[in-house]
Amino acid sequence: MLYLHDVWVNWFEGEENGYSVCHFHEWRKEDNIELLDQVPLLYITETLYNYIENDMHDLPSTLLDSIYKRAYTRKGQKRSVVEYACIVTDGNDILAFDTIGYSIPIRKSRLIPRQEQLVFDMIDNTKPQSFKFDDSEYEKEYHMLSMPPEFVFGLTRKERQMKQLLMIGLDQLKTTNNREELRYWLTEWDPKQYPAIRYMDEERVWETLYNGVKEGWSEAHEDLCAKLVRGQPFLEKMWEAEIGPEHNTSSQK
Repeated sequence: MLYLHDVWVNWFEGEENGYSVCHFHEWRKEDNIELLDQVPLLYITETLYNYIENDMHDLPSTLLDSIYKRAYTRKGQKRSVVEYACIVTDGNDILAFDTIGYSIPIRKSRLIPRQEQLVFDMIDNTKPQSFKFDDSEYEKEYHMLSMPPEFVFGLTRKERQMKQLLMIGLDQLKTTNNREELRYWLTEWDPKQYPAIRYMDEERVWETLYNGVKEGWSEAHEDLCAKLVRGQPFLEKMWEAEIGPEHNTSSQK
């Protein structure tokens, strides 16, 4: 088995989509960087890699068995064993994961560029393994709170985070399904449609609003998001973490 040593990881926990696991150039100084003293490296098939990178389902038992207690973390002089952690690559992309004792890739991280190059050098002249993974019944499902990659393509980490907040706010609107409230928010988004909005039913208003905001990111998106999270402490806290306290929505009330 192949191993890497002294690997810096920046764990993103509970992220099912690879686009939310930030590459090194988007790491922040306040992120919690961890050192893996030793970690196994697996060269796997593209289908299995996509399954691990873009979902949170049970990993093949053969893969888990092969990496069991083969990874170690180091903090100072203390070296601790990790039950199920490894680095996987399909020859194009690279991802580290840690199941924190489960059978699901709960935590995911990218590597620093120097170690990414080392991975590609190490798998040269080797063949990918499938670990008996059967993808015939697997199909990735996207939805409002797990957006298709094309909806976030080209966005920065900050913009992706804010867009996720916007989708949480929109999901709440959809759940409440209050016609007047929906009309209000569509008017906020696109005032020019106001004459027509007055005659739309809930479904039409919702579809118009969602279709209007689902792609890209702009100042208009940011403005709508700021207004949607206002008055919701949990979402406001997440918003402030991205936008900074100087733009705290509570000061805009």
